[in-house]
Amino acid sequence: MTAPAPHRAERTLRRLDLAVRRRLDGLLQGDHGGLRPGPGGEPDAVRPYSPGLDDVRLIDWSVTARTGQPHVRATVAEHELETWVLVDGSASMDFGTAVMEKRELAAAVVAALGALTDAPGNRLGARVLTGAGLGTHRPRGGRLARRALLRDLLDAPRTAPGPGAGAELAAGLERFGREHRRPGLRVVVSDFLDDSPWEAPMRRLTARHEVLAVGVVDPRDRRLPDVGALVLVDPETGRRREVRTDPRLRARFAQASAAHAAATSAAVRRAGAEHLELRTDGDWVTDLARFVAGRRRMRRGKR
Repeated sequence: MTAPAPHRAERTLRRLDLAVRRRLDGLLQGDHGGLRPGPGGEPDAVRPYSPGLDDVRLIDWSVTARTGQPHVRATVAEHELETWVLVDGSASMDFGTAVMEKRELAAAVVAALGALTDAPGNRLGARVLTGAGLGTHRPRGGRLARRALLRDLLDAPRTAPGPGAGAELAAGLERFGREHRRPGLRVVVSDFLDDSPWEAPMRRLTARHEVLAVGVVDPRDRRLPDVGALVLVDPETGRRREVRTDPRLRARFAQASAAHAAATSAAVRRAGAEHLELRTDGDWVTDLARFVAGRRRMRRGKR
């Protein structure tokens, strides 16, 4: 399959720009524009350690030795933030039956992250995971750089269905964490239709970084339509199968899909990352804004 036509990519870019600059800014008006989801690295005040709430890595051992009671050194957010996004570029992302394809929704997430982390000194980079490996878009700051990154993501050639069209998320996460060790914000954008053991490498990623896992979902990932005979194609193996979408099959499909979604969410939480699900048939701008606003309220409450 070929890359999107230039005029289509340009329309998508304009639509994303409009959503991010107008709607997202309006929904979060009056709040800080950043998306730093946790503490930074600059030292601030010292306070007693709270088991279960504080990170043991923040314990100040010199103060603990002097007082005889565990203390942590609170931190303030770093002035510069390096954000890296791992974008799933496997063939299953080239699919969409609603407002947009999953790959376009992934680009929308990158656009929003660029706007939310836009501040002097901050940079945004992306790695695209395909069957051929990890492509690199080096981190840069500013709106023009963000627009160039989005154009590259939307213009990227599609992966033809068949052997080699899939990409192991576990291997991609392992390399992602190994090659970008400077602490910062790490975002994984995928449909998580992957059988590789990705939970362990994601847990290792959360040990050093703040991690957000964004699941992109199309309605047909969750429910089959009632259309009678239907030919199903696995985009990552090329296997085809003709089925009849009778009530029993649709119920089994919905049940299996719900179980997979629950297992994915549980694995993300066990790994220590935060989880956000966005749908190609939903209002992703509002969903993302609510998620960010909720996390900020939670952080202010903890402080």
